[in-house]
Amino acid sequence: MAAGETQLYAKVFNKLKGRSTPSLLDPLLGMGFPAHTALKALAATGRKTAEEASNWLHCHCNDPSLDDPIPQEYALFLCPMGPLLDKLQEFWRESRRQCAKNRAHEVFPHITLCDFFTCEDQKVEYLYEALKRAGDRTLHAFPSAVPLVLHSSVSYLGFFVNDSPADIIREFAVMFATEASILADCTVKPCTKQLHLTLAHKFYPHHQRTLEQLARAINPGHSCQWTAALYSRDMRFVHYQTLRVLFQYKPQNVDELTLSPGDYIFVDPTQQEEASEGWVIGISQRTGCRGFLPENYTERASECDTWVRHRTYTFSVAPDLSSRKDGELSSRRDGEPNPPSSSRSLSSLQSLQATIVRRSVLVVRHGERVDQIFGKSWLQQCTTPDGRYYRPDLNFPRSLPKRSRGIKDFENDPPLSSCGIFQCRMAGEALLDSGIRITSVFSSPALRCVQTAKHILGEFKLEKKVKIRVEPGIFEWTKWEAGKTTPTFMTLEEMKEADFNVSLDYRPAFPLASLLPAESYDDYVHRCAVSMEQIVSTCPQDVGVILVVGHGSALDTCTRPLLGLPPRDCADFAQLMRKIPSLGMCFCEENKEEGKWELVNPPVKTLTHGSNSAFNWRNWIQGN
Repeated sequence: MAAGETQLYAKVFNKLKGRSTPSLLDPLLGMGFPAHTALKALAATGRKTAEEASNWLHCHCNDPSLDDPIPQEYALFLCPMGPLLDKLQEFWRESRRQCAKNRAHEVFPHITLCDFFTCEDQKVEYLYEALKRAGDRTLHAFPSAVPLVLHSSVSYLGFFVNDSPADIIREFAVMFATEASILADCTVKPCTKQLHLTLAHKFYPHHQRTLEQLARAINPGHSCQWTAALYSRDMRFVHYQTLRVLFQYKPQNVDELTLSPGDYIFVDPTQQEEASEGWVIGISQRTGCRGFLPENYTERASECDTWVRHRTYTFSVAPDLSSRKDGELSSRRDGEPNPPSSSRSLSSLQSLQATIVRRSVLVVRHGERVDQIFGKSWLQQCTTPDGRYYRPDLNFPRSLPKRSRGIKDFENDPPLSSCGIFQCRMAGEALLDSGIRITSVFSSPALRCVQTAKHILGEFKLEKKVKIRVEPGIFEWTKWEAGKTTPTFMTLEEMKEADFNVSLDYRPAFPLASLLPAESYDDYVHRCAVSMEQIVSTCPQDVGVILVVGHGSALDTCTRPLLGLPPRDCADFAQLMRKIPSLGMCFCEENKEEGKWELVNPPVKTLTHGSNSAFNWRNWIQGN
């Protein structure tokens, strides 16, 4: 380090040392860390404890940017607490479920007071003093209630803060900016325009009405404490995508990252030329190292998940809480304000969901099929010389249902694997927890689809109450089927005997006999469109979810007709189908006000897991 820089850090160190509170720098310097990296670690962890900063330094020992003089970026937000926050978080969940993710979901509920600005690591503590001074000066003038007025436009929905309360809040922001400039030598730009709390931003125009109805369920008059919170972020990754790691991964090559559940990875979408399909290049927030990682071990995270909360100042509205600087820091890694102690009211969630009651169609691909794992010869692997079924591997099903023509008909109509059955039950459990209400079920005649429908209904305890209506019209594109004839499916009577609760009264749009082998793509998409038209018209009064269990292709060909979209190009269609996993879902909702269907987020997330190769214990013994 240059002599001038050493003197600067020594000057700052002595200044901090002279304060009444013990310096967090002392123990780090005592451990042998250089002053500039110790201060960098303290800034990156929110100056909470020396232990956290020490752990950060140990994790970043191989970080190539550790010695780079790159400061953090800081911003000041006014965040609601208490019952109003509960309602806003309910809106966040419901708007994302019903209308997909928009820009507002990237950050917690807040009013921006100061845009992001930089501050040198050795001066961060002066920002805390600036926050305290500005808060103390504003405390007695801060409004007991902040009036919020709902405002809506084509791409924006949120609450505006008007009148004198807005002026007081803006004055607080200006005071903080002034104090930060004097104490920390920072250039801070306070918000002097319209103060707003964003509910939704950059959403699809056809979702506007739904979002407005959800927003009207929020009573802005709910009691609320307002907290000014100072956050920081790593300025290098502002325009990167943020991924959250779901599964452990140990590198197989030196250029791969070690992954632990909960890690965050920064990915630049424009710098992925070197990554092969299914992989990305990213930088680990935990270690600062760069490398390759399997993309399906991660999920998209929100922008604010990697932000660090430093200090807060709470403006109390309760007479028994004289508010001062809140030095207590949140331990939540996502940087959101601490949730209130009271649990979420079930009735309030139900009232929010009741604001919009819509008919929905959930199209689901079947679970893992046994031939997907054991190949085309799977039937030979599990058949005895006298034609009986046995279980050669735990992922083969325990048993097969009886068929009048014997076991051979399973060859082109395979059942679910054991893992496939588990997938269906897990998906059914998640759908039950999501709160949806299944009112009717339609299934392709393929055994794997009927099994999937049965196991999903089983988690709802509806397998005896809701009948499965078998619709051959949503079967797979017959051109993809092996052989010159369509598969021989189980009859409804055979399904009934095998304990599948299928309807014997339903008249399908396309009877089994109408399925033609090697049909054209146009014939296939037409068949699906006609079938979906009948499925929807069969349930005219059902307010709830119509479950349609089909094949991977059904997620496209059974939803596009509802959405009023033309068929996809055949080549694009074939490429897309390869990427749809077991239990993949598409969710459509009917918008009666506008007379159309809309594609929204499925009620549950997808199921991702790795492969488990076969094992022969004999190969484990040396020399055998």
